Amino acid sequence: MADVGDTMSEVSAPVRRVLLISAGASHSVALLSGNVVCSWGRGEDGQLGHGDAEDRLSPTYLSALDGHEVVSVTCGADHTTAYSESFAQVYSWGWGDFGRLGHGNSSDLFTPQPIKALHGLRIKQIACGDSHCLAVTMDGEVQSWGRNQNGQLGLGTTEDSLVPQKIQAFQGVSVKMVAAGAEHTAAVTEDGELYGWGWGRYGNLGLGDRNDRLVPEKVSTVEVQGVKMVKVACGWRHTISVSSSGGLYTYGWSKYGQLGHGDFEDHLTPHKLEALQENLISEISGGWRHTMALTSDGKLYGWGWNKFGQVGVGDNVDHCSPVQVKFPHEQKVVHISCGWRHTLAVTERQNVFSWGRGTNGQLGHGESIDR
Repeated sequence: MADVGDTMSEVSAPVRRVLLISAGASHSVALLSGNVVCSWGRGEDGQLGHGDAEDRLSPTYLSALDGHEVVSVTCGADHTTAYSESFAQVYSWGWGDFGRLGHGNSSDLFTPQPIKALHGLRIKQIACGDSHCLAVTMDGEVQSWGRNQNGQLGLGTTEDSLVPQKIQAFQGVSVKMVAAGAEHTAAVTEDGELYGWGWGRYGNLGLGDRNDRLVPEKVSTVEVQGVKMVKVACGWRHTISVSSSGGLYTYGWSKYGQLGHGDFEDHLTPHKLEALQENLISEISGGWRHTMALTSDGKLYGWGWNKFGQVGVGDNVDHCSPVQVKFPHEQKVVHISCGWRHTLAVTERQNVFSWGRGTNGQLGHGESIDR
């Protein structure tokens, strides 16, 4: 297992506790205790929410969300969302093309604005892809909006939606969580069933073929029969899921080894990752072409495309099998998030680490270089 060496750098530990981190294409957002939101990295499309189009090379306090009691933040490729439980309100900002901000138009927004169509809904989770978003309510219903050229909204059409719409295909099904890729979407239900829809050219829907789906379809291939899924994540064009027993499954595009099966072959159905079968997986994240998995005992593994060192193992070589990421003083990791070309991690000591592409300051170290 390779030592990270100088490829990984630590962002100075904040005074407040880090509750959540989320990485977009070239920007990063963190939620701190006290409902404080910070953002940094690329700001050209307003995705940082500071009211301008400037990059930020270090974590910068997002004053526009003062007093809104934000409890979650999620990055899309070039846009961002936040949710306030007290106000029962979802906010969005950044690049607005294809209606991905949910405000009924395609305009960019440089400060957070409430999505009126979601006001009053109790939100369990939000997922943002390249150009589309989804929100799961506490009742297990799913709202989707944004780009829909391959049916990734699950509405039965290929028409973009400028405002959130309920996915009717989940009527009678309680959804636990959703994940959004470039043009595809995945979901796990409270019963442990796995669904896929949208763009399926690389088998990233897990349905055994390369066809698109305009509505959610249950993954019922032999590999997952009798397996209860509890988590799902999407990379750009691959999908990762975790079973109730901590097993890791991947499928879809694998040109860069991002599925982790020791080869560079696409898989059209979920395949269990044998290399990590002795580990209980607790958290997963998919980047543009790389994947990270966190074990229940705080160990982090990465694999896939590694041109900018985003896998975090001390080299720039693609890895088709999991490699452990080493941290100073063997700190245990508690949270991870993959951007397109960079990765973020929080350790039990409340240190935030970042590595990979840094040209827009998305690593948060006050400079615009890769690490």
